[in-house]
Amino acid sequence: MTDQQDGYDVFVQGTVFFDIVMTGLASAPTTGTEIFAEGMGSCPGGVANFAIAAARLGLKSGLAAVFGDDVYADFCWRTLADQEGVDLSHSRRIGHWHSPVTVSMSINRDRAMVTHAHEAPGDPSKLVGPGLRTRSAIVPVAEELPGWTVEARESGALLFGDVGWDPTDEWSPAVLDVLDGFHAFTPNADEAMAYTRTDSPKAALHKLAERVPLAVVTNGADGVLAIDQATGEEEQVPALPVRSYDPTGAGDVFLASLVLGTLRGWPLAHRLAFGNLCAGLSVQHFGGSLAAPGWGDIIDWVRDHSRHRPGDVDPDILRYYSFIGDVLPEGPVPIVRRASATIARLSDA
Repeated sequence: MTDQQDGYDVFVQGTVFFDIVMTGLASAPTTGTEIFAEGMGSCPGGVANFAIAAARLGLKSGLAAVFGDDVYADFCWRTLADQEGVDLSHSRRIGHWHSPVTVSMSINRDRAMVTHAHEAPGDPSKLVGPGLRTRSAIVPVAEELPGWTVEARESGALLFGDVGWDPTDEWSPAVLDVLDGFHAFTPNADEAMAYTRTDSPKAALHKLAERVPLAVVTNGADGVLAIDQATGEEEQVPALPVRSYDPTGAGDVFLASLVLGTLRGWPLAHRLAFGNLCAGLSVQHFGGSLAAPGWGDIIDWVRDHSRHRPGDVDPDILRYYSFIGDVLPEGPVPIVRRASATIARLSDA
């Protein structure tokens, strides 16, 4: 459990889903047919993606969510608290509420999802309460924000805004009006262009930079571009070429990694490259949140792609990542690696 006197490094509040991830699908299933997946993983999803990715990198992570009393909730709670070390002091178990479940299908480097969920009882944001101590928080950007985010911001926390796909296809600019007081906003290129009514990722980035100190636009295989108004930096960092096996949660891994680099005060190019690396490592394994890399996986990557043995990565791309070996943990730091994304028997846990 996290020492509440010291507070958290990063805090998230929202819905935890029980994710079932199907990978290696050549196409989506059609009516009246059955197809088989090459791989399958089960893991906590939703806001758990952020909390687990941050905890794997050694950040003190706190999560506020409602959990049911079914076996899905048992698995998610146990995985978060016992296996991943995420603090659940602000979370609650309740009876007679079915855990939200999502089936994520990885198809041709993209994904499709099917979700079953009932509305959570009460207002889950009330779980946080006054006096939250955290250095940062990852907050879904919507036209109405949880009340606790105001107090967190006023106490010095950096708010990192995340946004999801708009199923209404309206992309209301009013969503951007709530960014006042946020430190960062990190949409993907499609979302950024839709909200800003622009026709290129770079144009969207410059529009967003008028709203927040740190504007970041992720652009898939083309990498990421960002502007830090506080330092005057503007950078574009290419993505690492990797075999994408399962993209579930990759954007969440990127954001958690960006938070770490920001809290450590890294140059903007280093923050972006580190996020690219962690996201790139995550998509090479199936399992959503549990595919997020730990420092052990990053050390393995540095060993295999050192400055002296660049392997098959283009040196012009690899140079953006040459600093990684200089930021590895020192001393008696737990070297965490990815976990198996599956439901184990209690005797195996």
